[in-house]
Amino acid sequence: MICGAGIAGLALAGCLDHLGWEVVVLERAPGPRTQGCMIDFFGPGYTAAAAIGLLPRLRQLRYPVHELCYVDESGRRKAGLDYARFTRAAGGQVLSLMRPDLETALRERLPERVDVRFATSVTDIDNRASGVRVTLTDASVLEADLLVGADGIHSTVRRLAFGDEGRFVRYLGCHTAAFTFYDPHLHAELGDRFCLTDTVDRQMGFYGLRDGRVAVFAVHRSNDPALPEDTRAALRQEYGGLGWIVPEALARCPSPSGVYYDQVAQVEVGQWSRGRVTLIGDAGYAVSLLAGQGASLAVAGAYVLARQLSATALVETALERYERCWRPMVAPRQQAARHSAKWFLPDSRRRLQARRISLRLARLPLLDRYFVTSLIGKEAMSLDDDPPAATDRP
Repeated sequence: MICGAGIAGLALAGCLDHLGWEVVVLERAPGPRTQGCMIDFFGPGYTAAAAIGLLPRLRQLRYPVHELCYVDESGRRKAGLDYARFTRAAGGQVLSLMRPDLETALRERLPERVDVRFATSVTDIDNRASGVRVTLTDASVLEADLLVGADGIHSTVRRLAFGDEGRFVRYLGCHTAAFTFYDPHLHAELGDRFCLTDTVDRQMGFYGLRDGRVAVFAVHRSNDPALPEDTRAALRQEYGGLGWIVPEALARCPSPSGVYYDQVAQVEVGQWSRGRVTLIGDAGYAVSLLAGQGASLAVAGAYVLARQLSATALVETALERYERCWRPMVAPRQQAARHSAKWFLPDSRRRLQARRISLRLARLPLLDRYFVTSLIGKEAMSLDDDPPAATDRP
């Protein structure tokens, strides 16, 4: 049983079904989510997507991005990153995708025998030595060999099986939002660039989608992790002072139901499994958007968990091996995200200038590979390697 029909849950459902497991997927939302921002899909997730045969479909859904550029109040370019150079330095293994498109690709792969239940979640977990007995929001009861929490940063499974959210969620001092609107004129102005405002403490980014749509990404600093009741009003208040095309985008911001809005946070759980309940993706090890690898780690983590469950007779042993294999891949990326927060969203003019200089240096030979490695990280092991022995556990 998998709670969460996002990237991690769908990836795991496909992997386990392929290995012969009977899979039920529970999703609180009434249907597939259409909100979400553009992501760069690379690193271990790219490797896992190749292993499960997903890459051809992802290449169909990808967006060709020529440049990431920062612009001033008048739309003039101040700094940027050539995506072709970035992709070459990463070995050609980078895809720019919308999060909903990645979910679509994973959902398309599921055969009808995978039971996906929307508008359904978990209200109680009876975690037994031989399995789990779960009560659902419709009052029905299901029993399974394993319950997997793949339900995001604000995981219900983690809360019921591990404890209150406050014990595990580390707020990183920012809020983020994303929405889309139709505007062929702005779409043409953006072209194949991902443009962000070159600003302090808050920035808004834009990129053109298919059919004349424009996608908006926003992030700003806030000392308060609490989310606003009216997200559209909050966005207009936070970003109303920015120039270029920001005022027009704010005027076109949809109703709150059409806006993705959340805090920027990491999730750190001391042990990912408890009995026959385990966590994957953001529910267990969210790295935050500052790391840029949440989707990649979700797909790869699902692949690693499924592989261990298929290769090990005892579920508990498989869960222990999954964590020993995967935690060393996740921890450095979480640490890097915390260190890069001030670079990602500068908190002063001095840091803003330092980011411009860093992006100029990234164009130089050899330094471009160093820059990409600092973003992607080095894979310490193949996804198909066996985990280190228990005595070697960090």
